[in-house]
Amino acid sequence: RTEPTLSHVAVTTPDPLKSEGNVYTACNIIGSGIFISPKGVLEHTGSVGLALIIWVLGGGVAALGSLCYAELGVTIPKSGGDYSYVTEIFGGLAGFLLLWSAVLIMYPTSLAVISLTFSNYVLQPVFPNCIPPYNATRILSMVCLLLLTWVNSSSVRWATRIQDIFTAGKLLALALIITVGFIQIFKGNYEELTPSKAFNFWMTPSVGHLALAFLQGSFAFSGWNFLNYVTEELVDPRRNLPRAIFISIPLVTFVYTFTNIAYFTAMSPQELLSSNAVAVTFGEKLLGYFSWVMPVSVALSTFGGINGYLFTSSRLCFSGAREGHLPSLFAMIHVKYCTPIPALLVCCLATLIIMLVGDTYTLINYVSFINYLCYGVTIIGLIVLRWKKPKIFRPIKVNLLIPITYLAFWAFLLVFSLYSEPVVCGVGLIIILTGVPVFFLGVYWRNKPKCVNRLIESVTCWGQKLCFVVYPQGGAAEEPAAHCHLPTSDKSPRK
Repeated sequence: RTEPTLSHVAVTTPDPLKSEGNVYTACNIIGSGIFISPKGVLEHTGSVGLALIIWVLGGGVAALGSLCYAELGVTIPKSGGDYSYVTEIFGGLAGFLLLWSAVLIMYPTSLAVISLTFSNYVLQPVFPNCIPPYNATRILSMVCLLLLTWVNSSSVRWATRIQDIFTAGKLLALALIITVGFIQIFKGNYEELTPSKAFNFWMTPSVGHLALAFLQGSFAFSGWNFLNYVTEELVDPRRNLPRAIFISIPLVTFVYTFTNIAYFTAMSPQELLSSNAVAVTFGEKLLGYFSWVMPVSVALSTFGGINGYLFTSSRLCFSGAREGHLPSLFAMIHVKYCTPIPALLVCCLATLIIMLVGDTYTLINYVSFINYLCYGVTIIGLIVLRWKKPKIFRPIKVNLLIPITYLAFWAFLLVFSLYSEPVVCGVGLIIILTGVPVFFLGVYWRNKPKCVNRLIESVTCWGQKLCFVVYPQGGAAEEPAAHCHLPTSDKSPRK
């Protein structure tokens, strides 16, 4: 039996993934975003009918992007998703900038949004007539994040078990909302959904408003590309990757659209916009004594969502270090628990900082803009690869109209989002561009002075001792990590 290599640690996933990935993809897309984004979408569209159209179109756009990623996933069969494809097609700088934005913006901001949602839903029943205090929500969010960082640092098995168990929370909440919504419709309580009411605009949305509505909705659909992060672990990706897309995206679109329809059977648009926790308000109106089920279910869902994002973000940081794009300390694992503790600590610290600098809906615009920017660059890579390597074997080859249509929508969304929220989107672009000098100084510049190398080595050694970590066998740095005299584990961690 061989010792576990880096790849085993980087992509440690529950058994369902090793089959076909259909349920895995749907469960990764369906997250806490559906409990946050409805308010943001409605706020920017100005009517119930247009908000529902945005949800359906959001699923269509996710489907187009997924098809493009399916071609890339089987043409470049590497785990790592966007990062692997962009690095392969455009080279090290582009790959590094995508990694830089993911580590500093995308994952920490998503973690911050989900953590704040968790605390809002836990505290809303305690403060039924007002918004929970700022300090209380931040402290509870931080406690939750630190607890799950500790769990992920202590045991990969417990991290995956938490993900499996708490996935039931979001499925329970959504199933309950949709079922009660159908009952309301059969009773004739759908006044807000009639055409005369649904398209009764209380404001006229501009093109910029529509772009921001798509950004809010896209946060709920984020995760449609997660299966590409583990392509190497997927059984028969040529058959199962497209199948996962064709099953999961329509399923998720159906769930999201009917969840919103259910909300409007119980609430007027004004009530939804004034609610700080939409699912809690829904439960209070329709579930009576069982209204406690909604905050508990959503809290379970968001708790599992934090764990999932923490798990995947630390692995991306870990993989970037393995490729030499991040400090080698982040490619180390704990000698006993086989967990990437330095990478987890970086993700946790970045999230704690972001959590203190913005409100939930501003953070959603911020992260969704950067997400779409990275998706578009990756899909441009598909067209570039067709031009550079036209004869490469492509088990899946989509019609060129699919990436072109996606990129047309992508350009519209980015331009008008930047116009509508120049500060929020501009800050994201500036942070990405700060990665350029970092790349040339830290990665491209090979012949550094000896004093700089000694400083890096001493910081790495100090980090090893502090976190009790070593390079796993088979890692990018083949030299033994025992140069800091850390003991190695006699016990082989299970795959």
